[in-house]
This record gives sequence, structure tokens and C-alpha cells, in this order.
Amino acid sequence: MLTLGHILEALTGYQAGGGAQVITDVAIDSRLIIPGALFVALPGERTDGHEFVSAAFGKGAVAALVQRDLPAGGPEAAPFHVLDLRQPVTHAMAQMADLRLPVCLRVDDSLKAMQALAAWWRKRLSVRVVGVTGSVGKTTTKELVASVLDKRYCTFKSEGNLNNEIGLPLMLLKLTEAHERAVLEMGFYEPGEIKFLCDLANPQIGVVTNVYPVHLERAGSIEAIAQGKGELVEALPSAPDGVAVLNYDDPLVLGMRSRTRARVVTYGLDPQADVWADDIESQGLEGILFQLHYRHERLHLRVPLLGRHSAHTALRAAAVGLVDNLTWQEIIEGLQALGAAQIRLAAVTGPNGSLILDDTYNASPESVIAALNLLHELDGRHVAVLGDMLELGSFEETGHRMVGRRAREVADLLVTVGPRARLIADEARQSGLASAAVVEVADGPAALAYLRAHVAAGDVVLLKGSRALHLDRVVAELEAGEP
Repeated sequence: MLTLGHILEALTGYQAGGGAQVITDVAIDSRLIIPGALFVALPGERTDGHEFVSAAFGKGAVAALVQRDLPAGGPEAAPFHVLDLRQPVTHAMAQMADLRLPVCLRVDDSLKAMQALAAWWRKRLSVRVVGVTGSVGKTTTKELVASVLDKRYCTFKSEGNLNNEIGLPLMLLKLTEAHERAVLEMGFYEPGEIKFLCDLANPQIGVVTNVYPVHLERAGSIEAIAQGKGELVEALPSAPDGVAVLNYDDPLVLGMRSRTRARVVTYGLDPQADVWADDIESQGLEGILFQLHYRHERLHLRVPLLGRHSAHTALRAAAVGLVDNLTWQEIIEGLQALGAAQIRLAAVTGPNGSLILDDTYNASPESVIAALNLLHELDGRHVAVLGDMLELGSFEETGHRMVGRRAREVADLLVTVGPRARLIADEARQSGLASAAVVEVADGPAALAYLRAHVAAGDVVLLKGSRALHLDRVVAELEAGEP
């Protein structure tokens, strides 16, 4: 496991003999500190982690990475030692001989120090890393790939969506020598970001889900998004050690095969893909049935994933299992694990005996249409509560209107939330949905009040929108019942 000695060696190059203290965890939030943890004090726009170093030590942290000098504090503050790692190594060595805990490790930049530590720790371990990126479906894919690999290997997976320059180093520092596989999500916001994450994580397998106009406002163009996502396959080692798992059905993803020296394995619904599926049948909340094809083999599978689009997720996980030499039995058991199915979209009981489909984590035109497709597959009156989709840039009007056209085909009642979602409502009406079946509200509280008054037994209510709308709070209130 990571020790204080490892941290000192990573940041100074000096092998500290007295640093056997085990680091139980690494955290940037003092509220999450457990005894024996390393606290990384990061400056921020709203809060500065340096203000919580004493609190972290009070909860049992043994060390903190800091980038500015800290006051000694009042009589009730926990005393701490300071080790200045900006000094020449010989000076640091002298200080290490008298090391006392807890200790503040003074560096020039605490984030860069954490990233350097994470990269050093990753290189020390023999774990095989699977990197997952794409516009939609990263987290679900990460969960299912980890479920499959865990049937044979001691497998680590990144928590939640900790997939950026802060979250991914935190995940790498949770790895131990016991882990044989690690499945890490990698997010893209600007060119060079995924390359940087790959420099830290050193993935051997890369999975790309799709390229859609998500975060188009920041990226500038769909081509820029594809270029950024493709940094993952560019970072993979040469075959046979490196393997790129690419979506055959997405031309922008399939085009990445010319950008990698790794072996390419494709998946999709086209029989030309290496791993492909057909005869997909949704059974609503019971999951999906499909036939999986690989070379001359054909398997009839049932997996507890929601919606026909989830066949792609299952194919990605199966492809990773195949390239990592798992048996079909192991792959199927991983795909069918119940824990892997409950990832983002959840079904809960709502007012008056209705069913609420909670898909409020985030939204893009493609993911909203996929959620509407699932709604269409379920019995009952279909109520679609759709909020603004943010960061679509020049695709904003087109994307919202795409959703409006599909909503007209699926929804018996459409409730839109937010100013941008009015485009969904307008397009649904223009496409033929009766005006009486379209309701526009300004925000989550207004949507909550309307749904409480109008949702009835037998209704299936889908809620989906960008996180900034906080529709998850609406779901929580509906599930809780009357105020």
C-alpha cells in the first residue's frame, strides 16, 4: 500500500528510510478524512483547502500536501510538523530524519504534486488499466467492464464520475499492489486533457463509446471532440499489449483506428464488427434480450440493462473480457451481475402509485432520445419531464428540436423545464403533439408542483435534464410523497 515514504520518494527522488507510515486514503475534502489519510489542500474559487488542514489533522490525517505556509493555529488546533520539499534534497533529507506526524508537506503546487505522486505510484504497480471515454455512456460502461473483469481479476474501478485532472489522480492513489485490473473513466473538456490523463494512468486497453455534440460549447466542433476522445487510443501501447475497443457504428469512433498502434477490436450492431449483436428485444424494467456474435460463436443473452441502446454497453464489456482472455461463463456472469445494472437510470415509486424513471444525472440529445425510447417500451401513460440540455453550443437549437420530435412520438404528456427546453415543447407541438399535452415550467419546484397535482396511478414518468436543473431533487420529493 501507499506509504509516507512512497510520497517522499515520489516528490523528492530520495528513498526515505523512516516513512513506513501507511496512507489509508487520499482526499481533497476534509469531511471525508479517515485516520491515516493524506489530505491534499487545493485552492479553489469558493473555498481553499488550506483552511481545512487543521480539521483534517483533527480527524486523523497523518499528512497534508500544501502549497502555502500555514499559521500555527490557536491552542485548540492540532499541532503539526512542516517538511519543506521545495528545499534541495540534502536539506529535505536532514528534515526527514526528524520527521514527526502529522506533517505538512510544503510544495509549489499541491495539485501538480498530487498528479506527480499518482503517476509515480501507477508506474510502480503492475496493474493492467482499462481507460474508458466517449460522449455518452462512460460511467455505465466503466461499471459493466469492471463487473466482467472482476469475475477473474482483483478489479478496481473509479468512483462515480471522477474522471478529470483531479479525480483521476485520486483514483490512481487508491490502487494497491493487490489490484490486477483497474477500469478508469476519462473525461474530455479541452484538447490535450485525455492525453494528460493517459500520461498519468498509462492504459493498456482503451474503450471509446461514441462521439456526440456534448460539451460542444467548450470544444467548438464535433471534430474537435473526436480529436480529443481519440487521444486515448493514441496513448495505447503497440499490439499485442495495447488494445483499442472501438464503436463500429459510430464513424467518428471507427475512424480512430488509423490513429493507434494498438490492436483494434470493434463492436456494434453491424455484422462487420468483431463483436456484434442482433435480435435485440427490450423487456422494459426486466432488461434486454439479444444475440451476441463473435467469430463463429453465437450466444443468446439476457442482461439487466435498461433500453435497447444498452446492447452497445454490453458489447463493450464483452469485448474487453474477450481481449483479456476471460471465458464466456465469466463474461456472461459479469454482464448479468445485478449490481452492474443499477447505475444511472433508476425506477422508483412516485405519487398515486405512479412509476418514476430517474435519469437526472445529465443530458445530451442522444441520451434523452435513448431514455425516451425506454419510456416508449413501458406500459402506461407516458409522461416525459425534460429539462434544458446545456453546453451544446451551436447545436443547441438543433439538439433540443431533435428531442422534441421524438417526444411527440412517445409522450402522452410532455413537461419541459427551463428556457432552452421550450424548444423541445415548440418542436413537439409543431410535430403534432396536442397543445393540451404540452406544459412548460420555469424550474424544478414548478415541475414538482405540477406533477404532484397531475400524476396518476399507471403513469410512467421520465425525468431527464442537465444537472444544473437539479431534477434529482424533484425525484426525491416525488418519491418521499406529500410535503
